[in-house]
Amino acid sequence: MKLFLLRFATWWNGATLNTLLYTRRFGELVGEDQFGNRYYRRPGIDPSLGFERRWVIYNGLSEASMTPPGWNGWLHQTVDVPPSAEDYKPHPWEEPHIGNPTGTPAAIRPKGSTLNPTPHRQSTGGDYEAWSPGP
Repeated sequence: MKLFLLRFATWWNGATLNTLLYTRRFGELVGEDQFGNRYYRRPGIDPSLGFERRWVIYNGLSEASMTPPGWNGWLHQTVDVPPSAEDYKPHPWEEPHIGNPTGTPAAIRPKGSTLNPTPHRQSTGGDYEAWSPGP
């Protein structure tokens, strides 16, 4: 019952009940990515949009940064061919996609960040004198 109410009332815990019903009725599965997200389309031009309707049902929390670049391009109508329909091989210099780690223990803390555990500034060796306004 709790899962049903969560599906009915929240969108951040996955697809809502309405989205699942719409997907079941009109959606055509296009493919799935390495994270388990499933991508759908409604064939034909949607009269209210003027182009084909495309959407994703996330595996778990609805986190947009968990959409790989190829699928992101397809969702945003940048490319017409979904990654599942083409033989894409990443370049050797491309790193694997990771979601946004902000707010997690894996968050990226660059040099100079107040949350970075390393010293913020190299020691000056006595060549630095703090400025203070005159009397």
